[in-house]
Amino acid sequence: MSNLRSPLSQAKGLGSAKEGTTHFLRQRLTALSMIPLLLWFGFGLAAMPVNHATLIATIQHPAVTVGLIVLIMATFYHAQLGLQVIIEDYVSTKSTRLVSIILVTFLCLLLGVIGVISVLKIALGV
Repeated sequence: MSNLRSPLSQAKGLGSAKEGTTHFLRQRLTALSMIPLLLWFGFGLAAMPVNHATLIATIQHPAVTVGLIVLIMATFYHAQLGLQVIIEDYVSTKSTRLVSIILVTFLCLLLGVIGVISVLKIALGV
């Protein structure tokens, strides 16, 4: 059986990490889950009168609170997955790649937690 890998690939020992499919599916599932959530959010926001009290009252509804939290979590997880792929594809230095992935993961987690806490503070009237 012939070897289809290039000599450089053989020398570096690079090959499949056996994680690409899982990462790909997670990114596609988060994208699919965000379609109805973003439509719900966009149409709900567009149909709402523009005043602070109405916005607060709407967010305090339990179904809206849960929907917003799920949307925030899906959005930042999807962003983290996408940014990780971009970094892995375009950053060539291993140390820079590792630091970048760690920073992006931390930043997405931080922003997601801030978003969820903000929605919960509004929903609970704190």
